[in-house]
Amino acid sequence: MSEGLIDADIRKAETLPSEFYTDEQHFSKQMERLSDSLQFVGHSSEFTSDLTPIPHLESILKQPLLRTNHESEKHLLSNVCTHRGMLLCQEKKNGKSIQCPYHGRTFDRDGTLKHMPGFENVENFPSASDNLPSLKLKEWFGFEFTSLDSSLKLETILEPIERRMNWWLNDLKLEHDTSRDRQWDIDANWILYVDNYLEGFHIPFVHPELNDALANDGYSTECFENAILQIGMANEGDVCFDIPNGSVDAEKRIAAYYWWIYPNMMMNIYPWGVSMNVIVPKGVNKTTVLFKSYVRNPELLNKGAGALLDKVELQDQTVVEGCMRGLQSKLYHRGRYSATHEKGVHHFHKKLTQ
Repeated sequence: MSEGLIDADIRKAETLPSEFYTDEQHFSKQMERLSDSLQFVGHSSEFTSDLTPIPHLESILKQPLLRTNHESEKHLLSNVCTHRGMLLCQEKKNGKSIQCPYHGRTFDRDGTLKHMPGFENVENFPSASDNLPSLKLKEWFGFEFTSLDSSLKLETILEPIERRMNWWLNDLKLEHDTSRDRQWDIDANWILYVDNYLEGFHIPFVHPELNDALANDGYSTECFENAILQIGMANEGDVCFDIPNGSVDAEKRIAAYYWWIYPNMMMNIYPWGVSMNVIVPKGVNKTTVLFKSYVRNPELLNKGAGALLDKVELQDQTVVEGCMRGLQSKLYHRGRYSATHEKGVHHFHKKLTQ
């Protein structure tokens, strides 16, 4: 990447050059960085089957992975048979073992090889290399994460969320609501989608309904090392969080906490629960966005800022795809940041080019 490309002073800085969004070589480098970053696996409430493939991680990490329940333990295993490389499991299912559909090699749900027919005369078999490799599965208040970089410290990355919202996280009980899950396919580079998320500057122009649900002077941005928080304030009388005394946000009428987690996750926290968004780059100009919904207070689902997710998403897609077309113009190279409204975008671009 190009360290120093983005001036640390937002008042002087220029935005990312257009080739960061349109060039295949830049995209390849970005995917390498994503593979070593923290990635969302899911929430414990959705893993009701013994064996659950995680296809979005295969797209991001280029590793087919299988999340398993084994007695009281949870594992994230390679979903590739150690015999000939066949995919082991392609849909959710229950069972005491994982059996390869190609030649019958069988593994325990912790990845240990159990049985392999036809290998009676093979020397030094089985060995540790015949077991399924695994990645660390890190749990945080029911949310599960992983990375190809085992040295990443989950607690450090998510510490700003925990410190700010410990009152909400304590005794947190969420249920996965599949009826609210969405998969969106967008003709745009993944960075553009994140750029759009990280500023509320466009809300009055792009999201009239959301703009009406938020207080006029109630949108703020705070930057942390690996996260950005945007806060939307509720109008008087609209649904908001009941924030206890002692919190830095006590007595504020907050409609939503919008947390971005570097580089491609959004944890949108509403009074009804959490919409977790995962950005899955599919190509230099193709992106899939997954919405996964975890509900705490179902009676609040259709109220306030958190009731408009589908409409807001489609509005966002229109401008993101429009930007993608514009960035391919030979008459555009880069722009400038609003020092007032685009602090989050500036922070993201600095990290991306370090």
